[in-house]
Amino acid sequence: MTAELITLGISHKTAPVQLRERLALTQSAVTGFLREVVAQPEVHEAVVISTCNRTELTLVVGDPVASESAVLGLLAERAHVRPTELAERIYSPRNCDAARQLFRVSAGLESMIVGEAEIQGQVKRAYEIALAAGTTGPLTNRLFTAALKTGKRVRSETAIGLGRASISWVAVELARDVLGDTPDPSVVIIGAGETSELTARALAAHGVNTIFVANRHADRARSLAERFGGQVVALDDLPDQLERADVVVASTASPHPIVGREELEHVMRARTGRPLLLVDIAVPRDIDPACGDLPGVTLFDMDDLQARVAHTVSVRETEALRAEGIVEEEIKRFAEWLGTLSVQPTIRALREYGDAIVEQVLAENAARWELASERDVARAEAIARSVMNRLLHEPTLRLRTMGEGRSHGRLQIMRELFGLEGAPDADDQAPAAEGELADVRPLPRRAAQ
Repeated sequence: MTAELITLGISHKTAPVQLRERLALTQSAVTGFLREVVAQPEVHEAVVISTCNRTELTLVVGDPVASESAVLGLLAERAHVRPTELAERIYSPRNCDAARQLFRVSAGLESMIVGEAEIQGQVKRAYEIALAAGTTGPLTNRLFTAALKTGKRVRSETAIGLGRASISWVAVELARDVLGDTPDPSVVIIGAGETSELTARALAAHGVNTIFVANRHADRARSLAERFGGQVVALDDLPDQLERADVVVASTASPHPIVGREELEHVMRARTGRPLLLVDIAVPRDIDPACGDLPGVTLFDMDDLQARVAHTVSVRETEALRAEGIVEEEIKRFAEWLGTLSVQPTIRALREYGDAIVEQVLAENAARWELASERDVARAEAIARSVMNRLLHEPTLRLRTMGEGRSHGRLQIMRELFGLEGAPDADDQAPAAEGELADVRPLPRRAAQ
């Protein structure tokens, strides 16, 4: 089985929020989509990371061209766009470049705010969901373990995560700038997920209490309210809260807008001219973009926050360079591991070939040992195997220490020297699995002496 590692993804770097929100997957939808992906004939393993700023599939595939086309079709169908239109926004690195992309994501180097802490947990949850769904395998298991290790190293060995820099913090800073010196602003948070918690923490640091609006996760909302000195109301009470609020921060996993233009129009009439700031940090968006056209309404979404991010991350640039070095160190280790996988079939073929020689020599000389005891025969066999093991020890070590980029030519020489025509080429192997044992060439029989 041949296989390659590929990544298919879009992010804030390649696509606007209008497209990202169409591809965003709720946690409950991820498992079904993963199984749909691995049902494709050439897809063997799959993990999907879906956050407000990216949807990224890490795949182990047989035919990369056919697999990319099939999965692109699934994504296009989900986004209700033509595959050719989506292809213009998709990035698709392969093998070590795909691994590097994941390592950078886990390290926070691909985030809208470089070094954000949330992404590490998001990568971990994505892997755990795929693991539970049964769509991971040897390569993705090793890959995600290494990626999470890389992210942990970056955060422990650099200061890239220091300072208050996350989408939630930027949203709160943005709200503070717009509101100015408004005394005791009323802030409503729609949702009770991780981003809502981070927003509440950022607001609490500014001395602002919040009102949480949630239906599905009311228990979690109550827990957040207790921790951050807020209140909890049901979603049905949202119109009343909108009438009183100065700021509304929306961050749910709803596939459809929660605040529509028509409903907000009624709210704004009741506010009698009081301005309202809406900050939508959900993907898909919780607030209809048309709400921003209403008089008195100021609406910011993820793309608006992205413009502000540039002012927040400059202090982290030096640490990001150090983080890049750590990523490359870990990529080198991963590449070496991939290289060992590519030589395993030849190593097994070599050992099989040596075993075949021992078995044949023992069989050819069986008649000479008619008067030998079982113990003597066992000793002769042990000596023969010991000679074989010592003879193949150094070639085996050299094969295992080959670098990925140098292995192809050396493997070819090894196969030719030992006559291992049946041993698979390094380029023909599945890096995720050990592969099938190569055929051992039959030995020519010698005349009895």
